[in-house]
Amino acid sequence: MNSLYPETEPYDHGMLAVGDGNEIHWESCGNPQGIPVLVLHGGPGSGSSASARRFFDPGRYRVILFDQRGCGLSTPHASDPQTDMSVNTTAHLLRDIECLRKHLDVTNWLLFGISWGCTLGLAYAETHPGRVLALVVAGVTTTRRSEIDWLYRDIAPLFPVQWECFRRGAEQDSQRHISGAWFDKLTMRGIAVLQKQDLPHGELVEPRTQSMQAEFAKTTHEPDDDLIASYHYLLNDADPVIRLKAARDWHAWEAASILVGPKAALSPKWSDDRFILARARIITHYFHHNAWLEDRRLLNNANRLKGIPGVMVQGRFDLEAPLVTAWELSKVWPDGELVIVPNAGHSPGSPGMTDAIVSATDRLARTLGS
Repeated sequence: MNSLYPETEPYDHGMLAVGDGNEIHWESCGNPQGIPVLVLHGGPGSGSSASARRFFDPGRYRVILFDQRGCGLSTPHASDPQTDMSVNTTAHLLRDIECLRKHLDVTNWLLFGISWGCTLGLAYAETHPGRVLALVVAGVTTTRRSEIDWLYRDIAPLFPVQWECFRRGAEQDSQRHISGAWFDKLTMRGIAVLQKQDLPHGELVEPRTQSMQAEFAKTTHEPDDDLIASYHYLLNDADPVIRLKAARDWHAWEAASILVGPKAALSPKWSDDRFILARARIITHYFHHNAWLEDRRLLNNANRLKGIPGVMVQGRFDLEAPLVTAWELSKVWPDGELVIVPNAGHSPGSPGMTDAIVSATDRLARTLGS
């Protein structure tokens, strides 16, 4: 059994200006002369966690953690409605990581990411493969559209009561905005239908045929497709009461799949209104835009990981990041080892997950330190 390492405190920390008025908080723990490892937190928007330090031997690793834009101790904070989210994208985060690497005078490093942190780690490794010594990822995600749809639609039959509440929480936006992006989809599909009829350009014609009526009907019965869009709008509403209710409803839905295990528990942070406002706003911002990643991009570009050793630690019963993604990634990443943990879920604290992660970091410490 590979138990967690003892708790450690940072020997250095600071704020780094990364542009666009943003500063990211970072900290370093462990051995200043050890193997550099960058910890990429999940969410997006969950912020770094001190518990992540314990996956690494403090005598062998220089453990670096940071809060991604808009969350944790980084500023400005996404809970503030005035914070500009247009400069918080995957591309911005990748540039921030490079800024941090240069600031800390790191030549190359091991990357460790859980959930969204896995997506960000893969994106960085495929963009800067020469800067990556190795990868350890758990709760494997690539944030493609099918993975987002699973979390906020397809998993619904497993949690019908919570799903009903989640949908009801979005109704306020649907009633006021026709669900924002839902209206955009209706409009674009309507235009597409008109174009199929070979009508003169710019002519507005009432749809009369049964086929056209059927096409328009499809656009008006798909609110579930745009719950993310609805919550995205609600979390950016001018009314603070509406924003907070949306953040609470969003996290109530996410809690459903987290609390399935007998020992599962939510982070104490989830009772902090400022935390959930920022986290929900960042998540919906990213997922509403498909994380600015072309669908399947990280799987299609996995050949760029050639020569980078890695370990994918995946719970067999992970409801938030189903095993299929890790399995597909293992097929296109020859240097990546897939470790499936029986009876484990998404949390790194699930039975067997901690042992598998620590085992992976210990093995890589021996390999990279030799």
